[in-house]
Amino acid sequence: MSSAAGVNPGPLLEARNVVKHFRLGGSLTPGGRQTVHALDGVSLALARGETLALVGESGCGKSTLGRCLLRLYQLTSGEVRFEGTDISHLSQRRLRPMRPRMQMVFQDPYASLNPRRRVGDLLAEPLRVHTRWGGAKVRARLQELMELVGLPAEHLQRYPHEFSGGQRQRIGIARALALEPALVVADEPVSALDVSVQAQIVNLLMDLQERLRLAYVFIAHDLSVVRQIAPRTAVMYLGTIVETGPTEQLFTRPAHPYTDALLSAVPEAAETRARDRVVLRGEVPSPLAPPSGCRFHTRCPRAQERCRVEVPMLHEFDGSRSVACHFPLEDSGAGQHAAQ
Repeated sequence: MSSAAGVNPGPLLEARNVVKHFRLGGSLTPGGRQTVHALDGVSLALARGETLALVGESGCGKSTLGRCLLRLYQLTSGEVRFEGTDISHLSQRRLRPMRPRMQMVFQDPYASLNPRRRVGDLLAEPLRVHTRWGGAKVRARLQELMELVGLPAEHLQRYPHEFSGGQRQRIGIARALALEPALVVADEPVSALDVSVQAQIVNLLMDLQERLRLAYVFIAHDLSVVRQIAPRTAVMYLGTIVETGPTEQLFTRPAHPYTDALLSAVPEAAETRARDRVVLRGEVPSPLAPPSGCRFHTRCPRAQERCRVEVPMLHEFDGSRSVACHFPLEDSGAGQHAAQ
């Protein structure tokens, strides 16, 4: 298969004002049907061969966004463009030829692999669905995939339960690469693994990106992993992006108060623990009834009346990044809890 894409000077992936709401309930739900505001107006762009990390607390919409970008979820509104084509409302029949170019690596490598099928069958399935290859060519590709992820070809005859967690995630990565994609959405790909194995998988992903010129949307909550793999990061809070920019700048000079609080929770070396930690008051509001104005204002130590009534738009800040905040941490020293 050829991984060469057609000439397209624009971004590989672009999301414009993506909204995703889930309708819940019925007779069993108090008050009748309710709406979960999972995503409200998310926009981002990803270049070919680039890694963009999505970070934020559990339930902020990271995984939902990843699935919307691949059209695993139908958008409520907004637009997703992949390789210049608006895929937001394509039928499954018209979307199918594009599927090989956009793949996903899931968080739990055991749950995402059918325990009743051998690894060879799991890896061969996308090839059988999307190509007309004969048996010899499929077998050659399977051996190539196993070599790419650092597993012996003889393991193709084994079942998922015969592997360790790290090995299973390598198999999940191999399956995602089977059709030579341009884009891989990695949804918490190392969070279910032992710490000793996480670095191996991160290094593998970085090596594969360099060799295959992959673009990653890397969803994570471990900021140390993000700092290692992603040159650019977007911070999400309650279904919106609150800050995006170069990872090092975001980590050392956060502009949004939520980013500052998120970084302050990163475990630090003993000699740097003297700094105060930002302790956010209250709980994350329910996506069933998000706050008016800025969604972070109910917990923000800098909130003012404007924050309660006016939604902040994501705007350029400091020349290299964007922030959705009426009162950003303008002084580079204002983010007292930047990761060191």
